[in-house]
Amino acid sequence: MLRLVRLLALLLALLLGGTWAYAWVTRAPGESLGEAFAGRLALLFGGQQAGSALGGMQLPQGMVLGGPFSLVDQTGKAVTEQNFAGQWMLLYFGYTYCPDVCPTELGTIAAAVDALGPLAEKVVPVLITIDPQRDTPAQLAEYVSRFHPRMQGLTGSQEQVADAARRYRVYYARVNRAEAAEYLMDHSSFVYLVGPDGRVRALFRPEAGPDDIAAATRAQLMRAAAPAS
Repeated sequence: MLRLVRLLALLLALLLGGTWAYAWVTRAPGESLGEAFAGRLALLFGGQQAGSALGGMQLPQGMVLGGPFSLVDQTGKAVTEQNFAGQWMLLYFGYTYCPDVCPTELGTIAAAVDALGPLAEKVVPVLITIDPQRDTPAQLAEYVSRFHPRMQGLTGSQEQVADAARRYRVYYARVNRAEAAEYLMDHSSFVYLVGPDGRVRALFRPEAGPDDIAAATRAQLMRAAAPAS
């Protein structure tokens, strides 16, 4: 029994230590480490923000995702969040050398946009790379064109990408594997519905299908367009 207690205590310590490290890496500018740690614990143990569900996933109390960024689009033009002012975005953080999950999620986003019908013109699908070392504007232009004609690919310096990722609590890290010729990027995999104000309105887990994302996006757009009572 004592051995089991010690084992559980060790596992708990490792879990808390890992959560603390993740909070330190992914905290947003201006967010204290304590606030970030509390938010990640809430996500881990199912803590939720009171109010309406955000695309099937609720955010912990006090957690704000999104905000300003300064990046470069697939044409080589410098862009900020102001270039998307007044528009909604279905946003994903990934990279062009990703072997599996990124193309799957980008395909889901493209299908969700098409499923919106006339409302699709209000929504821009966007990929922000977490691998700016390889993902040049030209590389992104060729890649995003495979998924949707309106999809935007954004890159930038290592610092610019890291700043954008922090604002969305995105985890990513380079992984070198002996059996692979190219390095890979380990990363979190969420789809974000970003409102015209640059803040996340809905958050979708990887298992969300295009119909689910389209339905939640349509509901958010209709809610935003409804006259205030």
